[in-house]
Amino acid sequence: MQKELQLILSPKNASHEDLYKPIIARELRISPERIKTIRILRRSIDSRSKHVRISLLVRVFVDEEEKTAVAAEPQYQDVSAGDEVVIIGSGPAGLFAALRLIELGCKPVILERGKEVSERKKDIALITSEHRVNPDSNYCFGEGGAGTFSDGKLYTRSKKRGDHRRILNTLHWHGAGESILYDAHPHIGSDNLPVIIRHIRETIRNAGGEIHFNTRITGFKIEDGKVTCVTTGSGDKITGVAFILATGHSARDIYFHLEKIGIPLEAKSFAMGVRVEHPQSLIDSIQYHGMKRDEDLPPAMYSLTHQAAGRGVYSFCMCPGGFIIPSATSGEEVVVNGMSPSKRNSPFANSGIVVEIKPEDIMEFEAFGALKGLKYQEALEKKAWIAGGKRQTAPAQRLSDFISGKVSRTLPASSYTPGVIPSDLHNWLPVSLVERLREGFLAFNRKMEGFITNEAVILGVESRTSSPVRIPRDPVLLSHPAISNLFPSGEGAGFSGGIVSSAVDGERVAEKVVEMFGEK
Repeated sequence: MQKELQLILSPKNASHEDLYKPIIARELRISPERIKTIRILRRSIDSRSKHVRISLLVRVFVDEEEKTAVAAEPQYQDVSAGDEVVIIGSGPAGLFAALRLIELGCKPVILERGKEVSERKKDIALITSEHRVNPDSNYCFGEGGAGTFSDGKLYTRSKKRGDHRRILNTLHWHGAGESILYDAHPHIGSDNLPVIIRHIRETIRNAGGEIHFNTRITGFKIEDGKVTCVTTGSGDKITGVAFILATGHSARDIYFHLEKIGIPLEAKSFAMGVRVEHPQSLIDSIQYHGMKRDEDLPPAMYSLTHQAAGRGVYSFCMCPGGFIIPSATSGEEVVVNGMSPSKRNSPFANSGIVVEIKPEDIMEFEAFGALKGLKYQEALEKKAWIAGGKRQTAPAQRLSDFISGKVSRTLPASSYTPGVIPSDLHNWLPVSLVERLREGFLAFNRKMEGFITNEAVILGVESRTSSPVRIPRDPVLLSHPAISNLFPSGEGAGFSGGIVSSAVDGERVAEKVVEMFGEK
């Protein structure tokens, strides 16, 4: 017999099966010995009242063992002799496109400008130790894309475009913990993701697929409305029946090259702002109503939104127990982002606080057409680099000083390892950003009293939340309207945001490629 139950438990009772099993037995009016297996289907935190509770949806197996696995194992066949599909980029969209192609019988050939995960770690370390940025190997570029070393948050609101459960199951099969299958806000952690990415690489190669690192794309050859080959930095010409463009939102050279050869692009809305950092203990106190957090309760999160002068101001990529990281892709810019390890055990909490920017808001860059958002990003990143001392040191300001328009003479401790330097962000950020950020912070303080504090610090700039450019594609065929075998995909194409939605988009595109160009 199987039963599903919704339980509302204390954090301690929800954390230990030996504590919630008797509770389930009482609910079912049976002895605990009759319960053979308890499968968690959904877990979430309810902190709306003073007493924080954990909501558990469970499936209980009574008098019988669980007979079915959580999910069927993926079927990866030998595709070494299959039709070759070229995938440009090895982020979530590219990797999951490759896995889906293998399931459907096509051979993926991944071209990645950066390095494999272990070599990439060395270049990332140099950003902190020597303030040196490798333009092809950094927090944004390399095996696994921008998510590999940045966090591994798997929450997505985009659940209508594809099967997000497939993505979670695939990540679990490749080594992610089972909790991602049932947590309301699943999270892998920056310490675990590299191992999972390596396992995915092994799956692709074991099935006959190819992955070429240190391979930057420098050209596209187009004839009769089709890509016939792409050229690499070493001069190689790579052919395939179709080409999936999954380069991520920071591969600016790709956008400029596409525009140069006449491939239509579109400007789209994006967001920019700052990253704010608080002591995690302060966020815990606010969100958990002063309750002392112990090991049974995870570090508190927040999600905040506000409308300021017709534009959204919102928290982005909130990282409890995390770190702020340097995400520049060239030496003369400062870009900040956030990450959390799997245990979320840093004493800091950070989040992007960003303002919605529409194409009509940046008319001073109108001469750059569809690429004006990129130029706007570049301009502020360059200002941040100058304000930071022309190093990867980040310009920073106490949040309370930013609100009141004062220069911070000193700064609180920060997790940003390249270092922070006092800067009057309220003077060099665009006025429209400053005004909306201030209004947003004041609104957030009304929702979370104590959010504005002298203990909080803001760092600039948070500029890579999403692509300011969309590469058009047919809504049904998913290919570029002017190039029938070019398939823009993922964040860089402007059709997703985050690991799961990008992976879903990669799978959708792969399915369409096989439908249109696979062997009949």
